[in-house]
Amino acid sequence: MINYETEMVEVESRTIKSVICDECGQEFTDILDIQEFHFIQFIGGFASIFGDGSSVECQICQDCLYDMIKDIYSIIEEEI
Repeated sequence: MINYETEMVEVESRTIKSVICDECGQEFTDILDIQEFHFIQFIGGFASIFGDGSSVECQICQDCLYDMIKDIYSIIEEEI
């Protein structure tokens, strides 16, 4: 037999209120727009142009990302 004890616990949670694009500066509050953001985060490696061991991050809206890569991206069709 399992006996349970119930206790009330306060939990703090964080939700995203808005995201500002690091390229165009526009603030987005609609969850559908925020879901299409691209969050880039990495650490620069040895001899990186970003700096060895540097923490790099940016948030880019889908429109700005499209403008940046529109001439070089590919869409991969998955085979069924």
